[in-house]
Amino acid sequence: MKVADIMTRHVEFIEPDATVQETVVLMGELDVSALPLGTPTDIKGVVTDRDVLYRAVAEGKDPRRTRVSEIATRLVFTCRPDDPLTTAMDLMASHNIRRLPVVEDGGGVIGWLSLSDVSRLLLVESEVVQRGLKDLTDRLEVDDEAAGTGTPA
Repeated sequence: MKVADIMTRHVEFIEPDATVQETVVLMGELDVSALPLGTPTDIKGVVTDRDVLYRAVAEGKDPRRTRVSEIATRLVFTCRPDDPLTTAMDLMASHNIRRLPVVEDGGGVIGWLSLSDVSRLLLVESEVVQRGLKDLTDRLEVDDEAAGTGTPA
């Protein structure tokens, strides 16, 4: 499976000179926990809810005056749409990151791969996980019936 098969294709960006408050408002409106800074062809960093918490709130910075570029993570790891999903997962695991911008060769950001995308795929499409969940459910039903708490068929 390739990164392109599960990535989110619509990516919203925030300008680096936006305030932390403006950034958090946009994150709330979009229901996301991270935003890339800049433009699709010029990514300047990524800001996450953790960046806001630890680099702004915990340090007592004024969210109305602090520029998001001051708290964003500048080192951005990326992957390509044709990369095997396992390659992207290895990159995420080895650098302890939860989101990867997906970039085209010679182009810009065309997508976003998140740990949520990967976990959703693994839960839904993994035969091993599905079999394990079914076995667990079957065992719980048997235990409930043996204890007299199950519902009769």
